Amino acid sequence: MKVAKDTVVSLRYELTDVSEGAILEKADDPISYVHGGYDGIFPAVEEELHGKNIGDKFSVTMEPDDAFGEYEHELVRVEPRDMFPKEVAVGMQFEGGAEGDDDEDFMLYTVVEVADKEVTVDGNHPLAGKTVRFDGTITGVRAATQEELDHGHVHGEGGHHH
Repeated sequence: MKVAKDTVVSLRYELTDVSEGAILEKADDPISYVHGGYDGIFPAVEEELHGKNIGDKFSVTMEPDDAFGEYEHELVRVEPRDMFPKEVAVGMQFEGGAEGDDDEDFMLYTVVEVADKEVTVDGNHPLAGKTVRFDGTITGVRAATQEELDHGHVHGEGGHHH
């Protein structure tokens, strides 16, 4: 079976920072997604996989706009230390609203610096601003179940209960 709309595609992959050559992420165990615009994988990767078969290898280089977005300096905020728990440390993550954004949209901020009176947090994805290469091998293709199509994501054996 070829990769087509409404199929479940399984693949192993490696994500590499093009400028540094560093491997950023590696999936030795296959990941799966529903193919055909369900937002389960980067659109550029989905486009590359369309029409391919089990065992086919692929490589897609994505600029920041097609991957994790451009780095936005305005998403870096310095907040008073007393807004955070005593044990705050670099690498911790917190949800919060964007600066000056009064609606209910929350984003994830990562603590990047802790000082005596201030904490610096960054709302950018850790890979924002990077050109990345997504290399992989297709390990499986099957028809998606109606339940998977209705929900827009892959379910395990026996279905999925929301």
